[in-house]
Amino acid sequence: MFYLPLLPTEKKMYQRVVTRIMKNIEMTLEGTILTMKIDISKNFGPSKSGKSITIASTEGNISVPDAEDVKIGLNVYKSNK
Repeated sequence: MFYLPLLPTEKKMYQRVVTRIMKNIEMTLEGTILTMKIDISKNFGPSKSGKSITIASTEGNISVPDAEDVKIGLNVYKSNK
């Protein structure tokens, strides 16, 4: 886990970049704004049911960085047709 300053002039504000066990999701929290970045060109193969192709997943519910009481669970997929 590491911290990146948002702007050189704003030394008290930091953006937290969190590495968790997730597939193709980059999650950042700036103040109270949660941003998730996903590359929709990725493909992690068929879902467990085989009905869809997994593009990204948090692989279950996880805590939001710096807001441990807030949880998120996300699956991004496309049809297997």
